[in-house]
Amino acid sequence: MPAEWEPQRATWLAWPHNRTDWPGKFAPILYVYAEIIRHLARAARVELIVQDAKAEASARELLTRTNVLPALAERIAFHQWPTNRGWLRDSGPIFVKNRAGKVAVTNWKFNAWAKYNNWQLDDELPARVAALRGLPSFTAEVEGPAEWRQMVLEGGSIDVNGRGLLLTTEECLLSPVQQRNPGMSRPEVESALALMLGVKKVLWLESGIVGDDTHGHVDDIARFVAPRTVLAATERDPEDANHKILQNNLKTLRRMTDQQGRKLEVVLLPMPAPVIFSGQRVPASYANFYISNRTVLVPTFDDPNDLAALNTIQRVLPKHTIVPIYCGDLIWGLGAIHCMTQQEPL
Repeated sequence: MPAEWEPQRATWLAWPHNRTDWPGKFAPILYVYAEIIRHLARAARVELIVQDAKAEASARELLTRTNVLPALAERIAFHQWPTNRGWLRDSGPIFVKNRAGKVAVTNWKFNAWAKYNNWQLDDELPARVAALRGLPSFTAEVEGPAEWRQMVLEGGSIDVNGRGLLLTTEECLLSPVQQRNPGMSRPEVESALALMLGVKKVLWLESGIVGDDTHGHVDDIARFVAPRTVLAATERDPEDANHKILQNNLKTLRRMTDQQGRKLEVVLLPMPAPVIFSGQRVPASYANFYISNRTVLVPTFDDPNDLAALNTIQRVLPKHTIVPIYCGDLIWGLGAIHCMTQQEPL
């Protein structure tokens, strides 16, 4: 699996339609997506999934009103495929490349974070993309208690450096209460990641941040930005519920090494102050950024730490253009920019 900062052909997105993801805040979400599409289409192609012809017409109308179309029309392709939700990081295809540079799709099972019973349309997306692009598709089959079955994996639960290292959390991939892959042991999970993604070493953190309803996705807490450099979310306030969680993860990261036994370079990334809607804390984190062809889209929250986070990301990715995207409304859906995107390598 290539690193996110490696050359990309496209970013896959799904136009929002499930209003229950943003109760009472759906209207502004469309404009946030339009702004994100504007920046991503300048970096690479945007492959935009819409529910049907009516949804495509509606999306085109709003993208025209916001001046994304027709200016970037040649960079945006529409696909009329019905979905349950639009979090493509988790339901979309995870692409891989072989030594000859050939791209393929890995097809994992998606079960809506073991939370919802309507996930069947989303689970079809990797096969749809592989067929459309004419790419080989490999199913992540593992041996279960009684028979072979498809392994559950969400893209937000992993982060790779493109050189064989993978970051994830025990909370998401190993906890038996999360119902991803009950009965699978740590060695079995690592074997599946090695087989499907070319992983040579799995780096296990403990758990994710408060408010993360995906049970510990790593893309809110630690991200590779170079082969041995990791941005690690940190919370300085000892009274904040995330302080101990992130300190434990930080201690673990500082002990970690690559395949050659070299320590990782760990760069601290601040957290915004707690973001709360209707009494519910949501998983606001600057670590949920997305890299595409010398461009980095970074979530911001009208917080004093916004500038510090942007400067930190610019420092570790000095050749990239850093684009702040206000996500105070988007995060009410319990996800931000990385959660909604999935990269296709060149």
